Amino acid sequence: MRDITTLNAPIQESDKESILDSHKLSHDDYRAIVEILGRVPNLIEIGIFSAMWSEHCSYKSSKKYLRGFPTQAPWVIQGPGENAGVIDIGGGYAAVFKLESHNHPSFIEPYAGAATGVGGIMRDIFTMGARPVASLNSIRFGDITNQGEIGKKHRYLLRGVVEGIGGYGNCMGVPTIGGEMDFESSYNGNILVNAFCLGVAKKEEIFYAKAEGVGNPVMYVGSKTGRDGLGGAVMSSDSFTSDSKALRPTVQVGDPFAEKLLLEACLELFQKDYIVGIQDMGAAGLTSSSFEMAAKSGSGMRLDLDKVPMRESGMNPYELMLSESQERMLICAKKGYEQKVIEIFQKWELDVAVIGEVTNSGVMELYWYGEKCAQIPIDKLSDNAPILSKELKESKRETQKVQTLHTKLSAQEVFEKLLGSVEISDKKWVYSQYDSSVQTNTIIGPGMCDGSVVRVKENGVGLAMNVYCDVRACYLNPKEGAKLSVAAAGRKCATRGVRPKAISDCLNFGSPNNPEVMWEFKEACEGIKEACEALNTPVVSGNVSLHNQSDGVDIYPSPSIVSVGVVQDAQKTITSALKTQGNSLLLVGEIAADFAGSIAQKLCEGKIYGEVARIDLSREARLWDLLCEDNAAIVSAKDIGKGGLAIALTKMALLGDKGVRVQSGLGSWELLFAQSPSCVVLEVAPQDRAFIESRANKLGLLVREIGVVSDTDICIDSLHLSSQKARELYFESFAKNV
Repeated sequence: MRDITTLNAPIQESDKESILDSHKLSHDDYRAIVEILGRVPNLIEIGIFSAMWSEHCSYKSSKKYLRGFPTQAPWVIQGPGENAGVIDIGGGYAAVFKLESHNHPSFIEPYAGAATGVGGIMRDIFTMGARPVASLNSIRFGDITNQGEIGKKHRYLLRGVVEGIGGYGNCMGVPTIGGEMDFESSYNGNILVNAFCLGVAKKEEIFYAKAEGVGNPVMYVGSKTGRDGLGGAVMSSDSFTSDSKALRPTVQVGDPFAEKLLLEACLELFQKDYIVGIQDMGAAGLTSSSFEMAAKSGSGMRLDLDKVPMRESGMNPYELMLSESQERMLICAKKGYEQKVIEIFQKWELDVAVIGEVTNSGVMELYWYGEKCAQIPIDKLSDNAPILSKELKESKRETQKVQTLHTKLSAQEVFEKLLGSVEISDKKWVYSQYDSSVQTNTIIGPGMCDGSVVRVKENGVGLAMNVYCDVRACYLNPKEGAKLSVAAAGRKCATRGVRPKAISDCLNFGSPNNPEVMWEFKEACEGIKEACEALNTPVVSGNVSLHNQSDGVDIYPSPSIVSVGVVQDAQKTITSALKTQGNSLLLVGEIAADFAGSIAQKLCEGKIYGEVARIDLSREARLWDLLCEDNAAIVSAKDIGKGGLAIALTKMALLGDKGVRVQSGLGSWELLFAQSPSCVVLEVAPQDRAFIESRANKLGLLVREIGVVSDTDICIDSLHLSSQKARELYFESFAKNV
């Protein structure tokens, strides 16, 4: 399609209303666009502004609340602002990582949405010069146990998402080593699919997204551009209605085999001195990658869009700029090295083309067969993205103190109900579809413990990582829930004996047009700031996903947190599996009547309510010291999370094929299921018990022996389960619900 008269013409007043509506732009936005350009825009320019000013790309409703996140530490090499965060892991190497959402696409097309979410986050990692070595995922669905249409739909969505994650990650040869999942009715109309990837690179070989040097060529590499994913960034910046299937064309289609070739080609390219910068074509495709690269360098750019490799006939500049076709990169090469770059990508059987050059104009100039079809000042587009101050209104929740569980069930019935629930039971049905051992570096994989661990062959260190969000606590109190989530994600790494060093976050919330949602967002951000400062885990990367709303129903506030930790000797990690009969079981921390927002409260009472636990972040930091320093006497460890002490002990026993004999001394059977923060169970040899107790006391931590490891059966106060029954409930229940 060479004739673009319609696209290139100034927008007519009679068409303005429908064009603005279809591009999710306001009249204020339009006036700002006219002022920036000094004229009436054409449709191509409107499309570009729409994508770059979308919630997904500009963070216009959320940016003001992200300011003030702690982002620096001696070990932080790169904080927020690049494709991913980077920390120093010793020996001249760095870990590169990020967590990102693909929620809307996964609800529309679960396999393709989840698969391209995995592919996109991997590109964010290897575009910085790092080879991906581990993946996690955080996925949330509606009520899959519902026997009606809702349950049927969400079982379908769950199966599709899991297949998509496994299908893409397995083909890429990157191990999926852990994850988390939740089921709540608030996700009935809007599921969450958050993907995390971590890669390893040499510190001096990190690449950044920049385009500088007048005359340097701008090169397109990877797969051809098609019409799939057209308008994806705008779609992800709007709330759902019941007619989500109409949005299918906005979902990208991935090809993991093409991405594997792109990965290897890029890593080969990075060994040469041929390029200035590189950027993934993610959300908003060629638009975001080109504008962001030029903006970071204060440069201008000319692009000849007719030279872009195209998968479909009749494509036009609007489609080429806004398509979110997968497996594509934009490169700023050094002038004179174009042919060298071309040879590398042709060797890997990938498309490659010179499509433009860097200028000193400060303007993005787009051409179509020699005719200029768009011209936009780069800094004014990026610097003038609207920053909105949305109305805030405090969400009112019932905040009464909850002293117990209100249930007619017996302690034994509650125990068995929790152990076999979809929230707590083992997710082998899920993680068995993921390759967790490829690359042969996985030390602790999915299903084995809370935090997962990989070794870095190049320097011998271990990297622990865990993704977590206490969505029920965040619903009841967003600020305290966010603190609990940051602390728990780090604690699950610390129980591996690995010191948490930094976090990546994915802030999933409802519609920013709801004042209560924006208040929840503000509060959660404050909670993350406080927790990260107190625990010395800076935020080095992240993502915001708003408009997670369907037919007026907002999701629970869901700030997913990935904590990443480093231990200098990968072989000195601790698992959660009990090891030796007769060893002592120590409870570190104080269990209180913390039932508000707990799994026990939800399953026993059918609702959540009350005042959530307030975490003492200083105590949490001291607990990490106990777990991560001079910890050779700790044989196994597990934090007390979902389901409380009884579930933690049972999981430890089942993972180690052992039993437990415990007298908790808590005084009330309900407290066995309380979810108190900063509490862990340790297994230690009898001769080392005094040493651990002494260390805990010096750190100001409560510690006491509550029982011993036995050879069989689970005996906790009045609770009793045979090992066989416990295994059936824990390992077999989940598959029966999907």
